[in-house]
Amino acid sequence: MFAKLRIFLTMVKFEHTVFALPFAYVAALLADGKVPNAWNLFWITLAMVGGRTTAMGLNRIIDRFIDAENPRTRNRALPQGLIKVWEAWFFTLIAAAVFELAAYMLSTLAFIISPAILLIFVFYSYTKRFTWLSHFVLGLAIGLAPLSAWIALTNEVTLGAVLLSVAVALWVAGFDIIYACDDVAFDRAIGLHSIPAYFGIKTALTISAFIHLAASICFIITGMILNLGLIYWIGLVVAAYMLYKQHQIISPINLSRINVAFFYLNGTLSMVMFIATALEIGTR
Repeated sequence: MFAKLRIFLTMVKFEHTVFALPFAYVAALLADGKVPNAWNLFWITLAMVGGRTTAMGLNRIIDRFIDAENPRTRNRALPQGLIKVWEAWFFTLIAAAVFELAAYMLSTLAFIISPAILLIFVFYSYTKRFTWLSHFVLGLAIGLAPLSAWIALTNEVTLGAVLLSVAVALWVAGFDIIYACDDVAFDRAIGLHSIPAYFGIKTALTISAFIHLAASICFIITGMILNLGLIYWIGLVVAAYMLYKQHQIISPINLSRINVAFFYLNGTLSMVMFIATALEIGTR
């Protein structure tokens, strides 16, 4: 069972939780105006890990036949038979139960909205079959992380929380468009929908750049609304540079550094924003 669990965690790229988790912490810091207590941090962390693992498990199960045909993904655990479908469902449902438990322990409103979040996770995996807006649905799924953390601690929705979540959603949609450029030929061949497949790689990269510009503007407005200070703004400048950098190292004729942009720059960006926000709140 532990061997299967290791395969499952590798299959869902458990380490990529780093993309969304720091922004949940950012929301927690901004919602309280201080470092939340250990109890709340524990359940927020568990909710994020459970939710993200559920989302990826569902995606791998739902897309297993597509993954088996795609040269980039055919070596994943399910197409290779390294883990059975029922086993993947078993671990995914456990992750979903952890997510629901954490939401229940955090707040009434968080628990009430948690089933809707799970439905969005399921819906995302099907969107690429009928719309190139799938990137924005993925952005919505991950962008709900900071809003959910805010709701969990305050039991309310505020403009600052919404703008922070919109910024994260746009950031994710932008880099997912870049990542989808690797699958243009395959997506077109089997009729899957994405912005690169529909509009072409050059136009897709331009769209992604404008989306990332919009994300930066949302981060700026968030800082203004919440009256954040110099350290936050320094972190935001560094994060904006990372967004700019990933568009500099990728071009329609050279996609070889997509993984650098997707994994390194974006993972670092979320950590920079968390550290800057933590320092900002800690120095007040």
